[in-house]
Amino acid sequence: MPLDATLFDMDGLLVDSEVLWHEAEVEIFGALGVPLAEASNRSTKGLYVDEVVDFWFGLYPWSGPTPAQVSQMLLERVGELVDEKGRLLPGAVRAIELTARRGPVAVASSTPIALIERILDHFGLTSRFVSLHSAQFEDFGKPHPAVFLSAARALGVAPDRCLVLEDSTAGVLAAKAARMTVVAVPAPADRELAVFSIADLVLASLEDLEEAWLDERFASSRP
Repeated sequence: MPLDATLFDMDGLLVDSEVLWHEAEVEIFGALGVPLAEASNRSTKGLYVDEVVDFWFGLYPWSGPTPAQVSQMLLERVGELVDEKGRLLPGAVRAIELTARRGPVAVASSTPIALIERILDHFGLTSRFVSLHSAQFEDFGKPHPAVFLSAARALGVAPDRCLVLEDSTAGVLAAKAARMTVVAVPAPADRELAVFSIADLVLASLEDLEEAWLDERFASSRP
């Protein structure tokens, strides 16, 4: 089935923000008494922020701010850190340009919409996407496919005609559950995780995304 559209994750794929989430979590959870060695483990990577906070609160309940308040503290801190030292990952702009030539592109992320907009605006990327979608508005976050299905629906494209670019195991599982074609770009420390074997293509970097591979799969690239 030829492809017609592309859905991008954001954190850890387009923007080197996973390390900033790590920093914010260690700082904020550490101050609440969550063991730093545990909180610094990004096993919750790809999940919606409220799910991350609920996960740690369930293991190490704290007094003081509510989980909802901690979520807001994390989001604000990540936004500040992106403003201070965030950077686009290699090949990010090129990947957006290559796929946009072949069909509409959208963002489908676990990050709340206000932070998606803040980060994309910071890097001047907002106008490159037809639409932005957050798991904030879904009943379930990744690895549930809801945010990808909503993004496909907004573009008017059938799920099995969408390409997804993802860096997390939760995102790959979500995209595959939506019956989408998946390019995985895992962090070096994650590359040996078994989940990535279900992706259609695994790259070390978005710089390695080849036009010929896209041409073979997109309807708009065919005569």
